[in-house]
Amino acid sequence: MNNTKVTGKLLLLFCAVCFQFCFSQVNSQYDELRKKYENFEENDSKAFPYIRPYIIKAKKEKNYEKLVQGYKDGIFFSFLDEEKLKYADSMVWAANLSHDKDLLIIAHIDKGVIYYYNYKKFQLALNEYLEAYEYSKSTKNAFLKYQNLYHIGVVKSYLGYYDEAADLFRACLAFYRGKLKTDLHPNEIYNYKKGYLNSLHQLIICYRHLGKYNEMDAAIEKGLSEAGDNRDFAQEKGYFLLSKGISEYNERQYEKALSDLNRSLPAIRNSRDFARLSVNYFFIGKTYLGMNDAKKSVVYFKKIDSIFNKHQFILPELRENYELLINYSKKNKDQTQQLYYTGQLLKADSIMSRDFSYLSPKIHKDYDTKTLLEEKNKLQKMNYLVTVIIILLIIWAIGLIMLFTKKQKKAKEIKQKYILLEEKFVKEQTEVQVPHNSIEEKRPNLHESKVGELLRKLQTFENKKGFTQKGLTISKLASQLGTNSSYLSQVINEHKGGNFNKYLSQLRINYITTILFEDKKYLKYNIETLARECGIASRQNFSDLFYEINGIRPTDFIKKRMQEIESNGN
Repeated sequence: MNNTKVTGKLLLLFCAVCFQFCFSQVNSQYDELRKKYENFEENDSKAFPYIRPYIIKAKKEKNYEKLVQGYKDGIFFSFLDEEKLKYADSMVWAANLSHDKDLLIIAHIDKGVIYYYNYKKFQLALNEYLEAYEYSKSTKNAFLKYQNLYHIGVVKSYLGYYDEAADLFRACLAFYRGKLKTDLHPNEIYNYKKGYLNSLHQLIICYRHLGKYNEMDAAIEKGLSEAGDNRDFAQEKGYFLLSKGISEYNERQYEKALSDLNRSLPAIRNSRDFARLSVNYFFIGKTYLGMNDAKKSVVYFKKIDSIFNKHQFILPELRENYELLINYSKKNKDQTQQLYYTGQLLKADSIMSRDFSYLSPKIHKDYDTKTLLEEKNKLQKMNYLVTVIIILLIIWAIGLIMLFTKKQKKAKEIKQKYILLEEKFVKEQTEVQVPHNSIEEKRPNLHESKVGELLRKLQTFENKKGFTQKGLTISKLASQLGTNSSYLSQVINEHKGGNFNKYLSQLRINYITTILFEDKKYLKYNIETLARECGIASRQNFSDLFYEINGIRPTDFIKKRMQEIESNGN
């Protein structure tokens, strides 16, 4: 018997050793394939004769971890943006087949980076990051969690949520800084250092837009010190030099600004980050303008126009670029260029209004849309017959009148709905609430005392605001109340005026409406916060339910409520 046990243990040990040997052999084969191309430069398509056999092997063996790595390499070495996106799609596909949440996080982050970095499609990028975020909730890989939070922060920053983005970047900095103090493999040190420097750069951008210049300058010096002259961090050093040049420009230290801005250019050009390159050109142009060299400044402003034409993208802070070019054309009496740049500014406004709709009030500074259209019409009078211009002006005027009428009508409807809602609120506050404990005309299979007891429990649930629990289902509520889902559903349907979802939605929206009426501090919260406050996970779902129950969108309600408080002098 003892000999049999020993033999069995030896057999298991032998199998384990064989498995480990085979596994290491398989990994070794993949490693050998990658060694043939891993030292190529980024975007170097010469790597693909070696990448393709790697992908074919992984696909044939259904080794999804290696397949994801192969597609990730395809993204890195592809030169064309559309090729990068194609490999990103394949990466997500392979990760889905693996059912490995960490691989899914990596795949969605990488696809989001392509949308953001190469295409500047912010909504699509954010969708990918949020998808990765869902998977990251259960991962033990902290690096992936913070990598994803960093990218969400980047999108928030570009959309103008600088305070929220800064909080995310500070959290990332704390994480990366903590990791860099531990014993790590050289590759891990590189990844964490890269994450640290990029988070610091993004925090600097937030500080600049928030007007926190002392914090910004301190962070710039920290970044330059940390990046040093290490070639691995040349791109990050370029970003820090750009930020330093902008700071020096704002302080009117034009010679220093010009030096640092030009020093940053090579690294930013090599990174293919056309958005940051545009910012660099803009501040070089502004610096020359500060030095009273308008001709040199216009050279750089025109470079930004070339980038805009190629990528159909411009940052809101660069809108002034076209205002400066329009003014320059006016001064030089070049009506053709003035008309062209006016058209470009209108196009830029249209793109920014689409991608950054909430920023619309901020971007209409010296040239609002109406002024631009009038200016454009004046310039066009020199090139068109008078009769054609009159027709265009009439159509334009009719359009404005229709738009104005539509806005007025909508404002009137919102006002009426708000008044009705306010009257409803006042009425509910003054009426004596009668508990829904009536059990007449109910189904005979529900015992009256049990119904009464359950209704009392529901009343307690309502009084204690239990409906604000996130993710509350009828099963969870039934468990909390000591009953079953079917019985609870029947009671709610018969005594609460609808099914469970309608009952829960009514409680949540009534609750948030009440606190918006009673506590004006909640009027300062954004829609996402209000949704969370009453237990609704989705901003869109909250907005739809608020409208369905109250007949007015939450944003319109808040606006009217704030106007009412202001007019009452509170």
